[in-house]
Amino acid sequence: MTAVDYQSLIDAPTWAFIEATNAAYPPDTATLTIADQRAIYDRMCRLFHRGYPPGLAVRDENVAGVPCRIYAGKAPAVIYLHGGGHVVGGLHSHDDVCAEICDRTGLTVVAVDYRLSPENLHPAAFDDACAVIRAVAAEGPVVLAGDSAGGNLAAAAAHALRGSGVRLLGQVLIYPGLGGEVNKGSYLTHAHAPMLSRDDVLFYKDIRHGGPPPEDDPTVYPLRDRDFTGLPPTLAIGAQCDPLADDARDYAARIKAAGGQADWVEEPGLVHGYLRARATVPRAAASFARIVNAISTFAKGDQP
Repeated sequence: MTAVDYQSLIDAPTWAFIEATNAAYPPDTATLTIADQRAIYDRMCRLFHRGYPPGLAVRDENVAGVPCRIYAGKAPAVIYLHGGGHVVGGLHSHDDVCAEICDRTGLTVVAVDYRLSPENLHPAAFDDACAVIRAVAAEGPVVLAGDSAGGNLAAAAAHALRGSGVRLLGQVLIYPGLGGEVNKGSYLTHAHAPMLSRDDVLFYKDIRHGGPPPEDDPTVYPLRDRDFTGLPPTLAIGAQCDPLADDARDYAARIKAAGGQADWVEEPGLVHGYLRARATVPRAAASFARIVNAISTFAKGDQP
């Protein structure tokens, strides 16, 4: 397979972001202990933290027994599930992302501090996500959003909660890992992409289960569900230079083939984790504006 020319695909501002990330979170971090991975990830996230917009009201409280951070706004609520391979991340890692979503949409955002692996194997994180969604949705309809592992959890919950009375206005999935075939497509083309490699994907896939995962469980792999009907309107966003890129495309295609509403965007020249680059990389800023617009549109009951 021909090597990808990342020097031409990725622009200078994005390379600067990649280099700053690698300086704080080296590419071999996945080989370290879980405690070290989390400490390094937390330090890296603090480096990129943009602070809060003025006047934002934020509080921490348990929702359905799960720690959450609530960014106060109007209804409907946005439930945000953070990335981090089901292993790292929490309320602080995506704190400023959620704050900006709240500020720019005016909507309440509920960030979920779901349980992490390997201490809490699947379905712990999935159960936490579903519990918070049910609790918040008891007060009114909600919009789901999540990046990477959080996109996986959002989609898995959307599949599981069909027919339960929970009203999901839409879901925005940002470079999600949804269970695509790891031996073809973007998993091979971008196996050595900056920021996330195919080897990283395989490591995080297994650690969530303490061994090889079940292959056809839609709570693990939403893409492998056999039924894509009844899902909320969806925007699935892939980063071009990411082994997970095809998952967003294929997921949106399955929903559309089943008669649902779904759009897919592949962000050119962007890499996994680009949400942290939204203030310094024009392409990332444009994608974040797309994300915010989709959330606002879904909240109105419309389609982006």
